[in-house]
Amino acid sequence: MVRGKILSAGVAALLTAAAITATAQQDRQLTNADYARAESFMNYKVNPLVYHGVENPVWLGDGRFWYRDHGPDGTTFTLVDPAKRVEAPAFDQAKLANALNAARASSGGKQEHLDPHHLPIAEFSLSNHDQTISLTVDGKHWNCELSGAGVCSAETRLDLPEGHAPMVLSPDGTKAAFIHDWNLWIRDIATGNETQFTTDGVEDFGYATDNAGWQHSDRAIVLWSPDSKKIATFQQDQRKDGMMYLVPVTNRHPKLEAWRYPLVGDKNVTMIERVVIDVDTRKVVRLKMPPDQHRSTICDDVSCSGGWEDVQWSDDGRRLAFVSTSRDHRQEWLRVADAETGDVREVMTETAPQFFESGIDHVNWKYLWGTDEVLWFSERDGWGQMYLYDGKTGRLKNQITHGEGNVAQVLNVNAAERILYFVGVGKEKGRDPYFRHYYSIRFDGKGLKLLTPENEDHEITASPDGRYFVDVASTPTTPQTTVVRDASGNVALDVAKQDITKLTAAGWVPLTPITVKARDGKTDLYGFLFKPTNFDPQKKYAIVNNVYPGPQTGSCGSRSFAAAHRDMQSLAELGFVVVCIDGMGTPWRSKAFHTYYYGNLGDNTIPDQVAGMKELAARYPWIDINRAGIYGHSGGGNATASAMFNYPDFFKVGIAESGNHDQRDYEDDWAEKWAGLEVVSPDGSSNYDSQANQNLAKNLKGHLLLAHGTMDDNVPLNNTLVLVDALIKANKDFDLLLIPNAHHGYGAATPYMTRRRWDYFVRYLAGEKPPMEYEMTSWDKQQEALHGPEGTE
Repeated sequence: MVRGKILSAGVAALLTAAAITATAQQDRQLTNADYARAESFMNYKVNPLVYHGVENPVWLGDGRFWYRDHGPDGTTFTLVDPAKRVEAPAFDQAKLANALNAARASSGGKQEHLDPHHLPIAEFSLSNHDQTISLTVDGKHWNCELSGAGVCSAETRLDLPEGHAPMVLSPDGTKAAFIHDWNLWIRDIATGNETQFTTDGVEDFGYATDNAGWQHSDRAIVLWSPDSKKIATFQQDQRKDGMMYLVPVTNRHPKLEAWRYPLVGDKNVTMIERVVIDVDTRKVVRLKMPPDQHRSTICDDVSCSGGWEDVQWSDDGRRLAFVSTSRDHRQEWLRVADAETGDVREVMTETAPQFFESGIDHVNWKYLWGTDEVLWFSERDGWGQMYLYDGKTGRLKNQITHGEGNVAQVLNVNAAERILYFVGVGKEKGRDPYFRHYYSIRFDGKGLKLLTPENEDHEITASPDGRYFVDVASTPTTPQTTVVRDASGNVALDVAKQDITKLTAAGWVPLTPITVKARDGKTDLYGFLFKPTNFDPQKKYAIVNNVYPGPQTGSCGSRSFAAAHRDMQSLAELGFVVVCIDGMGTPWRSKAFHTYYYGNLGDNTIPDQVAGMKELAARYPWIDINRAGIYGHSGGGNATASAMFNYPDFFKVGIAESGNHDQRDYEDDWAEKWAGLEVVSPDGSSNYDSQANQNLAKNLKGHLLLAHGTMDDNVPLNNTLVLVDALIKANKDFDLLLIPNAHHGYGAATPYMTRRRWDYFVRYLAGEKPPMEYEMTSWDKQQEALHGPEGTE
């Protein structure tokens, strides 16, 4: 009895101490200085401290490439000639700035002087032994002669009147296609004359339009033939699609925004009718086939990167190869059309048990017109591999790549030497499976060669002729080294080394790469962990998970170097451990990994997130697993609410931003790819019921903040309001933040949302008090810090 009393007294003392600590913690007031320190690690604060990185190098037709070199004084446009092993400024920026300033002033244009170190140049071309540069500034086209004093003249024939639709230039540069009044028009570049080429286009049944669902664009989706004499495009049929409506916040009569937006389960969705237009005769040839689904082999749109990636012209412009995709993305048909007659021949087809993709963020199939063969991507053996087919018979000739790891992107094909060059992942044992490497292999499947041997992530930009490629190598913790290599992988030229001296001097520390086991206790999962820069291992830190569940991407993003990863380090500075984990069901790994929760979108990788967080807490005593939070945007918002409802005793605080909380309230293509078509039973139940967050709202126990832009045309506001309705009916406490007139990204309200996110975790997960209405850097200043005064980089 005496001993029991002593133990009870000890427990009471511990509880009292814990209560005192909790009270003290609750009373701790964070200051503006604390938030300012956290903000100092946002991308607009740290990115300008990193010099000499290489992003998006642009190859020119003569075998050279240029890139922007960001240094302490601004941006230098640098031109590299791999064949001559020469790197130098592309042009005299001071002379160009002076010439442009003089020309703009004399033509009555903008009077603000251009800074030679911050020139607003998105792209340019060089001629006359690099003494003439053509570029666009202020929406006007200029030709500048840089010899002598330097003179610029306006190229008015290329200028477009305000409100004119964007143009798609022909390969020979003489013509451009654009949309006007739902029809396709052609502009003659030399004269500026514009001619209407189709006449039967009408609203909801227009030519070359891409404005179905969440996509809004007036840029024509066309593919010019190599000889610039024909155009492949389509007439997009939305006449039977359902409507979507949004109403802006205003103190006057609101203007209704209404557009076609098909949903999961709709009987009628957007279709396309393929056509070929002969530019010389103005003849429109409609392909002899039924309408196709508005789908692609890669993304949830008919166009993935601004072009029409699943269509390829023959060299002579007489034939057209294209791939049609079924509504559920399970079946693909490779077809070839006669551009003169419209006759269509089916070459081959493939059906996948869940969903088919032709690569990772890149269409990899290619028709080889010279030999009537087809390079084809498939995951039929569990990994992304390349295959060689006979284009006449559709017969498989041989498998090209084998073994574990994926072909991610085929960047170059040397048909003459029968070699293809591709970016691959997961093929190097013992390395991070997300690291990209570059390889070459012969069509017969022999001679696989690793061209980038360093144990790093390699961002590859291949030259059009395949002779060289730019290799930007880095890891999440080590900065870039950029070289040019030849087709054999030999280093031809050292280009740049990223300088992070000023970044580290500002207190920046690298993230911690982590590996944990998935829910099955066997599969390795990879991610990032962020600790405060003033980390104290004797303290206990609440853990926050930044989630994006896929299936089209993961939580952590690229494995290349970045000074900031969203706001994860900043949030850590406020006294948290922040993690992201790429769970099962996300891409870049095996097909089985990617399809793990196919048909069950409510999974959201959350079992993997919980397993990984618990493992980290067991590994690191400074993680307080009893204070777990989670947040995410869009699909991450969906996953956050799902986590709060499915694991209400584990997750104490969640922030769900712009979540598509029921895929049946979202556009048709996305979910129908990842979960299949909706099947409604006679009793009204659906195979989509389990993923609907509103059905689980009654389980909420912790603090949940829902946020949404009221004019979100990607994930319409109704997605969150359906959940709000369910929470009210379940008599649950929650917080709601609606951002008037904001779209899917919050634009000018982004700083406010970020501050509110930090406040919410500080208040409810850390049990501390945030400063009153800390003022973040304005959106405009953030953008200027990231992109410079020129705003084009």
